[in-house]
Amino acid sequence: MKRFIVFYFIFLGVLFLLFYVLTSQLSQMLNNLQTHLTLRALNLFLAPEQLNGVDIWINASYKIVITKACNGMIPILFLYASIMAYPSTFKHKLLWMFLGYILFFVVNIVRILLVVYVTENGKGQSDFYWSHDLIGNTLLLATGLGLFIAFIKSTSRDIKNL
Repeated sequence: MKRFIVFYFIFLGVLFLLFYVLTSQLSQMLNNLQTHLTLRALNLFLAPEQLNGVDIWINASYKIVITKACNGMIPILFLYASIMAYPSTFKHKLLWMFLGYILFFVVNIVRILLVVYVTENGKGQSDFYWSHDLIGNTLLLATGLGLFIAFIKSTSRDIKNL
């Protein structure tokens, strides 16, 4: 357990330095690409003209801005660090990292659409905070936890098959 915790924090730090913090052109390019993919997916579900650049307009005076922090990279990197730190085969880790990326991408789109819906149909900014901070973040947390539990359970089967 101690080994897992030490490696988890090492991998988490390395992943954030390489792929999230704007320390290199790679991290900037990756975050821009992830934000662009998120915006393209959101545009499929939003009302026409509701998405303008990185802004989702709720009404004429209130918008939600989709920034680097909204593109889903943070929970993905937390999951990746967990998977990388846990003992399993490289192939198995790669498979679960791919599955995790796809599922987190979809859940993040649903999360943002939920926040938009609640904010549009509620009291605006006050409903944004509880739908984003409580419901949206809980959704991401539950997704990450569920993925990691499924990964651990499948890892024990994977190791037995070696």
